[in-house]
This record gives sequence, structure tokens and C-alpha cells, in this order.
Amino acid sequence: MDLLLANPMFGAYDKGIYVFTLPIQYYALFIVSGMIIASLLSALLMKRRNMDPNFIFTLFVFCIPTAIIGARLFSCLTDPNLGIGALFKFPWEGLSITGGIIGGVTAGLLVCLAYKVNFFRAADCVVVTILLAQAIGRWGNYFNGEVYGGVITDPAWQWFPFGVEVNGEWHYAFFFYEGVINTIGFLLLYGFAWNFKSKPNGIPTFSYFVWYGTVRSIMEPFRDPQFILNGGGIWWSEVFAVGMVVFGLAGIGVLLFLNYRKEGKLIGSKEGDPCGITKYLSPDKDAKPYYSKINLLGEAYPPKPEKGAADGPSDKPSSSGNQDTGAKNEDKKEN
Repeated sequence: MDLLLANPMFGAYDKGIYVFTLPIQYYALFIVSGMIIASLLSALLMKRRNMDPNFIFTLFVFCIPTAIIGARLFSCLTDPNLGIGALFKFPWEGLSITGGIIGGVTAGLLVCLAYKVNFFRAADCVVVTILLAQAIGRWGNYFNGEVYGGVITDPAWQWFPFGVEVNGEWHYAFFFYEGVINTIGFLLLYGFAWNFKSKPNGIPTFSYFVWYGTVRSIMEPFRDPQFILNGGGIWWSEVFAVGMVVFGLAGIGVLLFLNYRKEGKLIGSKEGDPCGITKYLSPDKDAKPYYSKINLLGEAYPPKPEKGAADGPSDKPSSSGNQDTGAKNEDKKEN
């Protein structure tokens, strides 16, 4: 008993907890929690947007490790205090959200190509939740005492969450500002994706880049210099933040232009099926859609058979007996 009291299996320290003497930083706990919550919300959005929600687990397996490696690699390449040699030094200290986005999205594209799933259909369900994961992960910066702005000299403003105390000085709590703004962005984009079903797909995805790029491009110049990635004298975080905005706006413009050329309208379709999520998508070719109140098009599907019952025709009336909800050849037009 005395030995256990002297060496407890669980405990806490200033930056995290330890389990069986293994230290786990709060920063890591918040990042992992953000990933899990975002994945669950992505699965729900997939079900809402006429996709197999189980696909999120496939994406999770491939995209999360790639995002982490990308975050570390980008940080090593752009942080003058690290260098590429630090990539293989553990424990890692320094992860770039920008690199994580690049790595995760690239892996997602490759997975969708491999499973022949429309990338923008899947991305619209996943990318928008990244904003919430980032907002949750920012709280890890609070416990690490990082990602803050200049010194607050006026005592009247030296209070949290307007400011954060670091080493006896009060600084602007940029991690908190960014977290709140990204949470607002998540609610707006998630709500948009939840209710918007018209062609073309991809607008919520590119809107993420516009939102997050704008937030970072405004806040980056005001952050404490030690948190700015400026390898080679270039503010890489600012460059990529502005690049995200341009990339997002250009992507939305291209999608609307292509949809207009193909469908005769910027949004929807002038003569064909205006819905961009008509076809049920699943990496499993044998997967069958069933009636669901969550699914925007769920009313068109038969009820799910009871356990033990063979799949067969349903007695419930349905506007469609196939997986594309009765649209005539519209799966070929889906963007």
C-alpha cells in the first residue's frame, strides 16, 4: 500500500497526466478528443447526405496518421528552431495545423480514388468538422502556455479569456480567439452541409479553406514571434493562410462555373436532377440504403429489415426501389 501511495498509477502534472508512469500531455488529449468528436460528427453528416457513415472509419485509419505526419513535417521544414532532422526526434514538440490539413486531405483524396467514392461528396462531410477539431485542440495550447499575442499592459484587461497569463505576464489569448471563431465557422458550415443538397458538391469543402485561411491570415501577424513559422525569413504560416483563401475562393468559382456549363445553372440544374446527393454512396458495393429520418433522401428507401429477416421487397411504399432514389441516369451527372 505504501508503495502504491508513493508511486501512484495515475496522477497529474502541470501539462498533463500520467498513467503507469507514462506521461500524456493535455495537448495530446485535446487533439485526440477533437479528432474523435469530428469523426463522429462526420459520420452523422455522411448519413444525412446519403452516404454510408461507416466510410468515416476507413478515412480515419488513413487520414489521421497522415495528417499527424504532415503536421510534423511541415513544422520541421518551416520552423528555424527545428529542421528536418527533428522529424525523427521524439517526443515531438511542434505540430503545424497547415501541414496536417495538407496531409489529411491528400490521404482522403487517395482513399476516395481507391474506393471509387466521389471525393467532394465525402469531403463535404469531413472537412467542415475539422474546424471544430481545431477549436478543441487549441485548448491544448492553453495548458502548454503557447499560441498567444503581445503583452497586455493595461491591468483592466488582464483577465481570462481576453488574456492569458504566461510566466507572470498577461498576453492576448489568441488560441482562445481562434477557437471561438472556428467554432462559429463550424456551426455555420455544418448547418449549411446539413441542409444543402443541390449541385454542385464541394462548396462546403472549399468554404472551409476560405474561413480558416481568413482567420489565420488576420491573426498570424499579431501572434508572438516565437510561434510564427518563418524558416528562411518567410512567414510560411501567413503565406499558406492567404493561399488557403485564394484556393477556396477559386475552388468555389470553378465548381459554380462547371455546374453552369453542365447544368445550365450555378446551383442545381435547369433541366436535370438538381440534387447533388441523389446516388447513395458506399465503399461497399453490396451496401443497401434503408429508410432513415436523418438521411435527406431517406424517405425514398425501404425500411431496414428486422434482424434475422432476409432482405427482400418491403411492404412500405417507396418512391424508388433502387439505390439512386429513382433518378434517371443522374448518377452520371453528379458532381
